Amino acid sequence: MTALSLIAWVSLLAWAWLAFGQGRFWWTDLRLPPRDPGAPRPSVAVVVPARDEAEVLPLSLPSLLAQQYPGEARVILVDDGSTDGTGDLARKLGEASEATVAGETSEPGEPGEPGESAGALPLTVTSPGEPPAGWTGKLWALRHGVELAGDVEYLLLTDADIAHAPDSLDSLVAAAETGRDGSRDGSGNSGGYDLVSQMARLSVATRWEQLIVPAFVYFFAQLYPFRWSNRPGARTAAAAGGCTLVRREALARVGGVAAIRGAVIDDVNLARLVKRGGGRTWIGLADRVDSVRPYPELGQLWRMVSRSAYAQLRHNVLLLIGTVLGLALVYLVPPVMLVVGLVTLSPTVIVPSLAAWALMAVTFRPMLAYYGRPAAETLLLPFTAALYLLMTVDSAIQHWRGRGAAWKGRTYPAPDQHGEESELPAR
Repeated sequence: MTALSLIAWVSLLAWAWLAFGQGRFWWTDLRLPPRDPGAPRPSVAVVVPARDEAEVLPLSLPSLLAQQYPGEARVILVDDGSTDGTGDLARKLGEASEATVAGETSEPGEPGEPGESAGALPLTVTSPGEPPAGWTGKLWALRHGVELAGDVEYLLLTDADIAHAPDSLDSLVAAAETGRDGSRDGSGNSGGYDLVSQMARLSVATRWEQLIVPAFVYFFAQLYPFRWSNRPGARTAAAAGGCTLVRREALARVGGVAAIRGAVIDDVNLARLVKRGGGRTWIGLADRVDSVRPYPELGQLWRMVSRSAYAQLRHNVLLLIGTVLGLALVYLVPPVMLVVGLVTLSPTVIVPSLAAWALMAVTFRPMLAYYGRPAAETLLLPFTAALYLLMTVDSAIQHWRGRGAAWKGRTYPAPDQHGEESELPAR
């Protein structure tokens, strides 16, 4: 066997393991179950950290205020030092929501009198000031919002660019209370969940979004198989920071937001923390929770990935080298070796390369279908993986230049200086 044949066969073996031994990461069936409309609903506070979000807030905040939740609920938007009028805009949107509901529910001749059957969720807009040393801005804002929430049973931590369907909050709480999920294998846990997270559906309106976004979610699920994460006792734990419901008691039990105060990758750290504290977690894909933030240009998507990629590798050079080699072996070797095999007319190179690429395409197809993209785009995954490889290397370079983990005017140092969990695996 030649060296080229050996490389091709190793790549195929890697794909055989990923396809059949990596927790069925490529299945997209994990969704929230149907709600039980008759069950009581505990109290909830929705905490929204927001920094310079005036562009997207009109598309997201009204969806939270309009939640149809049959229980006590409120929204707390924490303005994290915005300079674009985010806080003032949030207040105006809250007033407009209240006025709309009042107009729809008032009786004729009694304008402005709210009815008893409907109502906008109450909104509080607050600001904690600049974060102290050792805190990321988002987590400082979340801590402030959690404290302001008071003695509620659940906290929905959701980003300012996430729009929710009217029954989103009710569905999340119902899943947490019952411990049931929407998987085909019925893997829900009796006794309920302490953390329920949905990966919001990202925008795929532009060509670059269509190329990058489905692969982003696919890679995340590959490294953090949802079924493994949802299994009690398993080491794997993951959450999607854009939409995470957590029991207040479970969060307090593990030290609250302060326990991950310096974490750039806050969502995975939170899930790991809750799970280590004996809590049950669940993560799945969303059907009616959507990101409204557009990424029309490659540069914007590049910055989204590269700002945290090296932090996901624990700022470790050896992990960086291993990740680059792994991406090359798994995603770049099959198409490159297939071309080489066809040129050299070598069946021992062509067969494993073609089989590896076929497994790559088959496992990527469900995610493309979830995003409404054609099957032909499975053939572009090696190119997209090459872009992710370059983004990861760029993330390390930016860190070495002192510009790593930069986001909206803030740059955060390595985690050992700010208390991020040192055991966080690469994502």
